[in-house]
Amino acid sequence: MSLRDGPLSDIRPPLTWLAVAALFVAMIVALAVFVGDRPGDSKHAAAPARRSIDGALGMAGGLLSTPVRWVGGAAAVARDYVLAGAEVGRLRTELAAARTWKDQALALRDENARYRALLGVGTDPPLPKVFARTVLDARGPFANTRIADVGAARGVTEGNPVLSDHGLVGRVTGVAPGASRIMLLTDVESRTPVLIARTNGRAILTGDGGANPRLNYLRSHDVLHVGDRVLTSGDGGVLPRGLPVGLVVKAFDGGWRVLLDSDASPIDFVQIMLFRDFSQLTPPATLEPRVLPPITTGAPAPVAPAMATSQLRQPVKAP
Repeated sequence: MSLRDGPLSDIRPPLTWLAVAALFVAMIVALAVFVGDRPGDSKHAAAPARRSIDGALGMAGGLLSTPVRWVGGAAAVARDYVLAGAEVGRLRTELAAARTWKDQALALRDENARYRALLGVGTDPPLPKVFARTVLDARGPFANTRIADVGAARGVTEGNPVLSDHGLVGRVTGVAPGASRIMLLTDVESRTPVLIARTNGRAILTGDGGANPRLNYLRSHDVLHVGDRVLTSGDGGVLPRGLPVGLVVKAFDGGWRVLLDSDASPIDFVQIMLFRDFSQLTPPATLEPRVLPPITTGAPAPVAPAMATSQLRQPVKAP
């Protein structure tokens, strides 16, 4: 039920009396303002009244301005709250973008570190090489191979050694124009001639599908020790000499195996050395035999005794 239909609906305020009261209050306020603004000496008779009116007006103004200040402060707080919410949203968006850039920067940093490490692995004298990324991992119970994204178009041929940023990975066993197959050292068909750096002993690194290939046909006068460094020997001209392979470890069956250096990081970035034979390491002209000059002395050369002319002209008599 509305107020118009209630029990107080018949009450009508006297508009005339309200107008008279409002006019009276306005006159009092105008008189007070007039008296308060009247210039004159502070010793005038109306000075105390004026001071009282000024104090009353100041107090009334302060009371009336307080709600205004409160409203203004509340409006400022509300405005700051709304702006703070928008600022928080913007900062969250920037933080998410910064995290994305951070992840990309870290990935690029790691990739550059891998490339720098790959550049540090090489031969002396250096051999031409191409960098590749392994795009496919073909594993089975016995086979361990990878597919690289470079091939014959970049000069890759079968037999080229493949290295990661830590050491020898394997060698190329198949080549296409834009791809090549890499047989890892752990493949069951892998056979790599190696040497023990400490003893200069020779062996054949044989893959068996496991993580650590075996050392077979070991030829060394000294006993192997755990931790001996294993390098490529270069025997047979298949691989250059001195490429890092791994460390000697003792197997459970008592044999010797090799903990591969290439297991220290994922085999994703590799370098393929374009190695054909040892003629790339030394120019063939330097290996040709040199013609030595004849040895000369001051003594006269011996002369064979000449036969008499009469003896040379005499006919030989038949017996």
